[in-house]
Amino acid sequence: MTKFKRQGFKNTFKNARKGMRLSIKSERNIRIHIGAGILAILLSIGFHFSTVKFCIVLLTISSVITSEMINSAIEFALDAMYHNRYSKIVGMAKDIAAGSVMMVTIIAILIGVLLFLPPLIDLFVN
Repeated sequence: MTKFKRQGFKNTFKNARKGMRLSIKSERNIRIHIGAGILAILLSIGFHFSTVKFCIVLLTISSVITSEMINSAIEFALDAMYHNRYSKIVGMAKDIAAGSVMMVTIIAILIGVLLFLPPLIDLFVN
């Protein structure tokens, strides 16, 4: 028995959409990542990427945005638990979460270079 009521399938999606809207409205970095993702999708379409390459682009975009959302959730939860008071442990946890976002972003940039550099070179050389 749980003290929380069952949400139902429809409310699960409603809450997820609310979380996505909240993260987009409150987090500048997520908006930047979404903008970069849209640009990557448009370039992928423009360069006529294969289905496999396009899926790699989509998975890369989703991993960056997801890690940024998880980082934001960790920060909000810790700030709420500690009432926005400074704690060295909270600071360390937030830094580690931010480091994970940076790691995913660096890998995403490397993937982007590997996928987009050859067609860009062809575009300017030919």
